[in-house]
Amino acid sequence: MKKISKKSRNRAGKMHLDKSSLDQSSEMRIRIESAIRRIPRGKVSTYGAIARAAGLPGMARQVAQVLHRGFDLPWQRVLGAGGEIKLRGDSAIEQRLRLEGEGVRFRGRRVDMKQCECKFVRGRADRTRRAGS
Repeated sequence: MKKISKKSRNRAGKMHLDKSSLDQSSEMRIRIESAIRRIPRGKVSTYGAIARAAGLPGMARQVAQVLHRGFDLPWQRVLGAGGEIKLRGDSAIEQRLRLEGEGVRFRGRRVDMKQCECKFVRGRADRTRRAGS
């Protein structure tokens, strides 16, 4: 995937995106959403692992942006490195309750990643492997 170009200024000095940038960002969003939807119930993944599964290594922040702007995604299954819930306040409580309702196990304040992490199979965009299987 080509690097997404930066915003540029038109003659009036206003910022705009060219069509190719919009197409690339839409493709990136679709790839990230697809990776998030592949996480099965009762399993979790990290922002970084989802970025790698989408073919976008090092773009964990974009995963967070897609989750923030998207809808109808299993957002509760996405965690920070090491199984940490990165949300704060009521959102963090809601995330933990949703995960516990799916059967995800916690060790203190973190998810037991050995038991509950969804492993994405490399080279196969449509398959996932569950940890422990």
